[in-house]
Amino acid sequence: MPSGEQQHVALLSMRDVRKVYPSGTVALSGVDLRVGAGEVVGLVGANGAGKSTLIKVLSGAIAASDGAIEWEGQPQSWSSPADAQAAGVATVYQHIPLAHTLSVLENVFLGRTGWRRTTAALERELDQLLERIGYRIDAHAPVEELSIGQRQMVAILQGIAQGAKLLVLDEPTASLARGEREVVFEAVRRLSASGTAVLYVSHFLDEILDLTDRVTVLRDGRVVADEVTAELSEDALVHTIVGRELLRVEQREIDLPPADAPLLLEVEDLRSGDRLQGVSLQLRAGEIVGVAGLLGSGRSELLHAIFGADPNASGTVRIDGRTLPRSPRAAVAAGVALVPEDRGRQGLFADFEIWRNASIADLPSLSRGRALPDVELERERARDAIGALKIKAPGPDALVGELSGGNAQKVVFAKWLYSGARVFLLDEPTAGIDIGAKADIVELVRDLARRGAAVLVADSEFSELLAVSHRVMVLRRGQVVAERVSGETSDHELVSLASGLEKEMQRAA
Repeated sequence: MPSGEQQHVALLSMRDVRKVYPSGTVALSGVDLRVGAGEVVGLVGANGAGKSTLIKVLSGAIAASDGAIEWEGQPQSWSSPADAQAAGVATVYQHIPLAHTLSVLENVFLGRTGWRRTTAALERELDQLLERIGYRIDAHAPVEELSIGQRQMVAILQGIAQGAKLLVLDEPTASLARGEREVVFEAVRRLSASGTAVLYVSHFLDEILDLTDRVTVLRDGRVVADEVTAELSEDALVHTIVGRELLRVEQREIDLPPADAPLLLEVEDLRSGDRLQGVSLQLRAGEIVGVAGLLGSGRSELLHAIFGADPNASGTVRIDGRTLPRSPRAAVAAGVALVPEDRGRQGLFADFEIWRNASIADLPSLSRGRALPDVELERERARDAIGALKIKAPGPDALVGELSGGNAQKVVFAKWLYSGARVFLLDEPTAGIDIGAKADIVELVRDLARRGAAVLVADSEFSELLAVSHRVMVLRRGQVVAERVSGETSDHELVSLASGLEKEMQRAA
């Protein structure tokens, strides 16, 4: 925690910041934000509240339509991320933009190598940075071989190596396992203690309450609260974020599909190197099966292999009793939909409008003679999806890249909902979206099952799996190590099974 003196030193002051996009989307309506030296400030809000836009303005990625920024007491107008970075603002985004073919050392000091900087000197500087945040990593390991959590730490190291006075962390733990989250937490605490300010953006409210000194809450592009964290309860924070009492996603009895329901998906002995080691499963129409596993367990790999996106996979996948050829094209034709974890790179075209994204998986049915796309039909489809899925956007012509995470995720679902898909593979469908949008997504998944679809959903939040699934498979090191009926287990047991703790406890007993 910062000292009392540090708390009163205004490092960053943003006043009456506004942003209106050319499409008419009002993202910010006069936002004030203050961060003191050495202070950890939480920035929270529902999807569409304006958090991402505010970060982009702060980091120089986009220009504000109006308002003022002061940095260390002086007016600033950064025209690029490089300007903000040179001043001392380092932003670490949720999707980590590192050079994967380079080493840890090369990434941390990207752009600083040359005849004046020897490898030995950089290694010594990296050791000092690692000591500062209490972390260890192989300086020469290729980034492409690191876990997501390790990459996150490399991005943080890169920021502080550039001399950051303010570190902006955008959903830093959204895709991390619990142990890796603790590493990030410790780094934040150490940086704050040494005088570096942190703007911490997260949908995990327990993290916000545990880590931050103050919390700024955005709603509909405005600041609705700026409070000392110690004076806030989780319930009060939730109420401030959503503007109403939270309808919590609760674990509840879900009607099981009939025992004679059609068998839609069969997987036999699916393998892919050491990532998948003989996984078999079955899903019936109307059934939701959760896949629980920690980072590196093979959750995402399983879904991508079923979808035919892993050329190294072997084994058999059958849809409606017919063996599925190993390609995404064949999977889509057979009625299989994949909602990937990285929606930005794999699930959407950010530079396209909602109507183009929502119709791209079903263009033949929206085309004249199944050859020439009918734009008006595509727009009508998008308008239906906006209403049905409660997508917050000015209309079908809004660019997906301008939407919040939760609304963008709903567009991914819209792409498949009208395509005739009957088997849905959902990889972290609620990662990085707010608590209100999570409830909407969970209800959408339940509705898919009610309509007769088979749903396989991987989620690192085990409580969410239990809330939505009929049964849960537990993966560990590419193998199914257990299966549980949702109403007969708990997230505590799932964590024990996924981490191997239960096995160790049995041995000790």
